[in-house]
Amino acid sequence: QVQLVESGGGLVQAGDSLRLSCAASGRAISNYVMGWFRQAPGKEREFQAAISWGGYSTRYSDSVKGRFTISRDNAKNTVTLQMNSLKPEDTAVYYCAAGRTGFERGSVGFQNTYDSWGQGTQVTVSS
Repeated sequence: QVQLVESGGGLVQAGDSLRLSCAASGRAISNYVMGWFRQAPGKEREFQAAISWGGYSTRYSDSVKGRFTISRDNAKNTVTLQMNSLKPEDTAVYYCAAGRTGFERGSVGFQNTYDSWGQGTQVTVSS
């Protein structure tokens, strides 16, 4: 199983940017679909972004499309979520996830597609 550790969260103002990183260990993630989810206070954890093995395919939630960018560096075993134009409604705990499966646009948004999860990193956006 892959171990995942997120970093880069923090407190920012609306309109600012943050870059979240996910460091994987235990196994190479080159044949894992990687995703980012978030959980806001009082809400369920929700899909935000996913990227295919080689990084050629991505998918985003409507909430973050055009503002967030997911990328990966298989040589470094890392995944990154660049978050721009942050809004107060982006406040949440952000989780990195890894799934040993192919990239299917219809399935990457579901939590049960992923086998491994990080502990999460808090992102707070003030207005």
